[in-house]
Amino acid sequence: MRIMLDTNVLVSAFVFKGQTILRMIDILTGNHSIVLSSYVLDELKEIIKDKFPAKYAELDVFLTSLPFEYVYTPDILDKTKYPALRDSDDLPVLASSIMADVDILLTGDKDFFSLELDRPEILMPTQFVEQYQPI
Repeated sequence: MRIMLDTNVLVSAFVFKGQTILRMIDILTGNHSIVLSSYVLDELKEIIKDKFPAKYAELDVFLTSLPFEYVYTPDILDKTKYPALRDSDDLPVLASSIMADVDILLTGDKDFFSLELDRPEILMPTQFVEQYQPI
């Protein structure tokens, strides 16, 4: 499956490295294709630089060691083509996941869970690990 990661999931994977997140990365890299959008990568860089500046130098190493497909997020998005979101800052993430035709969007942002979409399936990392962990 092709699985897109939201910024908050990448921040958790890079900065906090909790057991669930590390297991999620293992499952993703072993059995699936990770998809990252230009918007998410730009946002990730800004967050790390602003909130975790001591770790910023390590970000390139993290990203180059993570196998992923890169998809471009257009700067101008027609809001009428996508379901309404409470936070308009989430639109580029949703639009990227739909345009890239990913199977799953992994996010910790609860606003996404109010959407009624057939595709992509929206899961939190814990849900993904529970559902897709190899037996």
